[in-house]
Amino acid sequence: MTRTISNRLVALLLLGFIPLVGLAHGISEEDRQRMLDGGYLQYVGLGASHMLTGYDHLLFLFGVVFFLTTFKDVAKFVTVFTVGHCITLVFATYFKITWNYYLVDAIIAASVIYKGFDNNGGFQRVFDMKSPNLLGAVFIFGLLHGFGLSTRLQQLPLGDDPAAMLGRILSFNVGVELGQIAALAAMVALLAAWRHRPSFKRFSYASNLALVYAGVYLLFTQLHGYQHDTAPDSFRFPVEEHRHVHDDMNIENTQDDSRNTLN
Repeated sequence: MTRTISNRLVALLLLGFIPLVGLAHGISEEDRQRMLDGGYLQYVGLGASHMLTGYDHLLFLFGVVFFLTTFKDVAKFVTVFTVGHCITLVFATYFKITWNYYLVDAIIAASVIYKGFDNNGGFQRVFDMKSPNLLGAVFIFGLLHGFGLSTRLQQLPLGDDPAAMLGRILSFNVGVELGQIAALAAMVALLAAWRHRPSFKRFSYASNLALVYAGVYLLFTQLHGYQHDTAPDSFRFPVEEHRHVHDDMNIENTQDDSRNTLN
């Protein structure tokens, strides 16, 4: 009975979360123009806002720190993740190493699924084995997350001058770190306050199950985007009609948000 209630709660939370997940990783035309007109501070600001609206990155970090109880442990795992994503963000962008960003984001979505599955003891229950080394896993996923950030940054004009380009990349990376610090401070504070309440133990399974569900949703969203990108004629109805369906959904979500704001 308790497990049924928990699953229903997860489903309700996920339904409320879906409109936000769909916004992950977007770089608007306004941001693009700002980058063209502004200096390094513009890249710092974009890096911070990109991290704070990059729900796949935040979900993974939330899963990483969910059961960490000491500042030392939080600092250790976050540092490993940060080193990983700094490496690929800087080097992949500078040397223009890229891949289809839908597929990269799909792998990042898989990292969210992995963390929720691991937090709920999935390796022990399903595979009858210990969880893989968490520090190593966080570092590897950090590399992948950094590559995802790089694919988005490479959509912006970074200039031809190597020194200026490196300055813009590093500025974006600084912004990402500032956004990550802000997000982590809120997460750790929330978890620290919640951990001492009876509901934490009761709903920890449901919370990490929600991570799995959100990751699955993100995964299919990105794969759907990849299909749009590589085979737009493969849908059963015309491409323009398919695009209008998505536009109508976006308009409905915007109208709902506006009504909620007015209320």
